[in-house]
Amino acid sequence: MNKSVILLSGGLDSLVALGYCYNNPDYKIELALTFDYGQKSAQKEIEASEKICEHYCIKHKIIKLDWLKDITNTALVSSKSIPDSNLCTDKSAMAVWVPNRNALFLNIAASFCDSFGYDSIIFGGNKDEGCTFPDNTEAFRLAVNNLFGLSTQVHPRVVAPLINCSKDDIVKIAVDNSIPLKYVWSCYNSGEKHCGECESCYHLKKSLINNNCEEYIKQLF
Repeated sequence: MNKSVILLSGGLDSLVALGYCYNNPDYKIELALTFDYGQKSAQKEIEASEKICEHYCIKHKIIKLDWLKDITNTALVSSKSIPDSNLCTDKSAMAVWVPNRNALFLNIAASFCDSFGYDSIIFGGNKDEGCTFPDNTEAFRLAVNNLFGLSTQVHPRVVAPLINCSKDDIVKIAVDNSIPLKYVWSCYNSGEKHCGECESCYHLKKSLINNNCEEYIKQLF
């Protein structure tokens, strides 16, 4: 059995990656890491992650990275406006790029693995985001695994159970495995409910519709 740590933002991908591996007897998820790097939705992500960890009885640690905010000029962190979903282009994707984020988060998780003997790191890389963001691809996962073979003592394995899944597939996995979508926070903004206007909201809502999840649409939007 793999003792695992998971990168948990509280969004769709990380929640479903957690739930999927939690139900897999090969994994024992012992710790979830949530990062606060000054993103506009930080508090909502933390609240969602806390609820998810309470649901699955997993230890939760919040890691603040104030310096990352200082070097991030994109809309997730700065005063710039979040692009609307009707402007979904490569340019809008770059508008929410945070420098070296996934590699940084995985390296921090690897430090926990080295210190506490975790065997694997779970993260929510997936096919749809891999089309735009290279740090959500299988090539990236394999490269990081090679790195950890040199940079750590325990050589943790990066696991991305959704790497070949679309957003529609991910919602279907959640429904089929009774993963609590009611706790999701995928919005780039911070409000009482998902804004329904940003690109992340667009993809979540579209996939919920495609999977006939009207009850979650009412709860989240």
